[in-house]
Amino acid sequence: MTRATTLQARLERLHSNKIFELTVIFIIIVSALLVGARTYEEVNRFDQFIRVMDWAITVFFLIEILIRMAAVERIKDFFRNSWNVFDFTIVAASLIPIDDSEMVLIARLLRIFRVLRLVSLIPELRILVSSLLIAIPRMGYVALLMFIIFYIYAAVGSFWFHEVDDALWGNIARAMLTLFQVATFESWATAVLYPTMEYHPYSWIYFLTFIFFNAFIFLNMMIGIVLQVMEKESTKASLESGEGEAAEIHQMHGQMKEIQEQLARMEARLGRRE
Repeated sequence: MTRATTLQARLERLHSNKIFELTVIFIIIVSALLVGARTYEEVNRFDQFIRVMDWAITVFFLIEILIRMAAVERIKDFFRNSWNVFDFTIVAASLIPIDDSEMVLIARLLRIFRVLRLVSLIPELRILVSSLLIAIPRMGYVALLMFIIFYIYAAVGSFWFHEVDDALWGNIARAMLTLFQVATFESWATAVLYPTMEYHPYSWIYFLTFIFFNAFIFLNMMIGIVLQVMEKESTKASLESGEGEAAEIHQMHGQMKEIQEQLARMEARLGRRE
């Protein structure tokens, strides 16, 4: 084994070490707290200490990302992983000097995003984010159907209820905003339902059917899509790590397949002997 291979193996063990991972998570949390501390005027007297800590954290993140890059056999393999690209981008953006008066606002904003590195470090958060990104296209069709229902109900509401309150039902755009308030249940009964029922006693049917479509059908459809994708992503992560119930079932299937192949070979041999 060459010296470079030995060093690469040591860096890989360091990167995979639980203590090292917990240290990185702790530093990320400290970084987020420092960014939050800058929003208080009381900490101005500790400004020099915060600057030193900020640069120390930046150097730590730079060393950590270099360790991860050196731990892979080829550098392009590191950038094939989207989470590695995500981490590298955040660390690179953190190198913008915060002392430059023209770039101080951008530098501070970019340092806020360092807390997002917790997503790439914690597998459960990675599954949640990946599931959300995969579910967004499917949820888009549900959102389109919701928009159609919103548009229809807003058109009906603007025709029937415009004399109740022009600010709420004056045109289809205002009606859609009113229905959005109804869908979020934000004071919808006192601000929208009861004033409308004074003019149209049976308008509750209009509102209840709208709520039924949006709160009970479309919302549950979106939740179902997210849960379905999360289950698939969790199974995929379990198979990749070789841990969990899904991995055990996959291993059992593999073992059963091997046993079936062995039985088939034994039957073939016995058949040739006969």
